[in-house]
Amino acid sequence: MSAGDTYPTPHASLDLSGQVALVTGASSGLGDRFARTLAAAGAKVAVCARRADRLDRLVADIEAAGGVAVAVPLDVTDAAAITDAVDAAEEALGLVTILVNNAGMPDAQLAHKMSVEFVDTVIGTNLRGPWLLATEVARRLLAAKSPGRIVNISSMAGFHTIGSGAALYATTKAAVNRMTEALAVEWAGRHINVNAIAPGTFRSEMMDGMVERMGDFSGALPRQRFGEPSQLDSTLLYLVSPASEAVTGTVVKVDDGQLPR
Repeated sequence: MSAGDTYPTPHASLDLSGQVALVTGASSGLGDRFARTLAAAGAKVAVCARRADRLDRLVADIEAAGGVAVAVPLDVTDAAAITDAVDAAEEALGLVTILVNNAGMPDAQLAHKMSVEFVDTVIGTNLRGPWLLATEVARRLLAAKSPGRIVNISSMAGFHTIGSGAALYATTKAAVNRMTEALAVEWAGRHINVNAIAPGTFRSEMMDGMVERMGDFSGALPRQRFGEPSQLDSTLLYLVSPASEAVTGTVVKVDDGQLPR
């Protein structure tokens, strides 16, 4: 059989019909956009975050647009809550086949001034939580002998730091990049693709806080703008769709040329 018989040209489907996605950090910013984008592409979506009232509004918007969604309150630093959240998503929508590990938090402190409790919270949110979610979803996919897609939301800070009080955030995102590569190798034989997106400076609630502290620095960027969440749609859809079947262990940098390579 020729390749053309198996994969008709163009092999670029972004149809997510029949897929169930779980998105963390979905109450605002990039997570909100990711949930809407996946639902518009045909996936049923479990939206997860701590702020349940915002999740309810997001679900209402998705349903009004003809999509299917369910709100699942979740604090990703709580290991037991992670298992419960995946249970709830499965009960409402079916086996989770797409995971978007988006929840995260900045540090915005100098490294030597951080308390141990704060360090634990940042690591728990940015690294431990995504690890536990990825392994929980993968465990169920493996048991069901089902393929799946995991997309970790990293950051360009995982590759480049400017010494402005984001050392721990940068460290966790570098670890997310390596986690992506390592889990991709471990699960490749079972057709669970693990990739990551490393955004640069994009508009989000987290970025709003940075601008409040530092002022509007968009004019100092090469294209004199912050990225818009919608500019990540195509990368996300590619990584969770049939179009990226052979892509795993990759961290896609999407930063509008803002940072050096």
